[in-house]
Amino acid sequence: MINKIFGGSYQILRAMGVTLKYLFKKPVTNQFPDEPVLVYPRFRGRHVLKRHDNGLEKCIGCALCAAACPTQCIRVEAAENTEENRRSPGERYADVYEINMLRCIFCGYCAEACPTGAIVLEHDFALAEYDRWDAIYTQDRLLEPHEPKYIQIRDDEVFVPQESWRVTK
Repeated sequence: MINKIFGGSYQILRAMGVTLKYLFKKPVTNQFPDEPVLVYPRFRGRHVLKRHDNGLEKCIGCALCAAACPTQCIRVEAAENTEENRRSPGERYADVYEINMLRCIFCGYCAEACPTGAIVLEHDFALAEYDRWDAIYTQDRLLEPHEPKYIQIRDDEVFVPQESWRVTK
């Protein structure tokens, strides 16, 4: 019984010591979005649909991304290209392309399944919305050029130690 009392008291004092150790240190804070945030090169964030250099959409409406998605958050409806309305280089194009970002788990299976490289997961992590219907990204929103200024890619080749909250011994 006395062992448990002293053992518990020791653990509480030890935890309080860690708290006091970091209480007077300057916190590690990124002043987002004023200061750039470093993300790793393989970070998967916001989905973006890409275009060819000539302006045509890369998506051919095959719906392999929707089939590969484990949460079924992607909806693709294909249509046939015509000479008057050519949107992709193939015979078909994606007439409707929607991603429900509330259901997405950012696994990247959609990008791996795409045969044309049309859908990619960029580095943007600022995906908060006020209305849940705004979290359904339509094709127009996914096709917009998207390069946020508040993101910088970390270099994996050179390790740069940064101050963190982790206790190192």
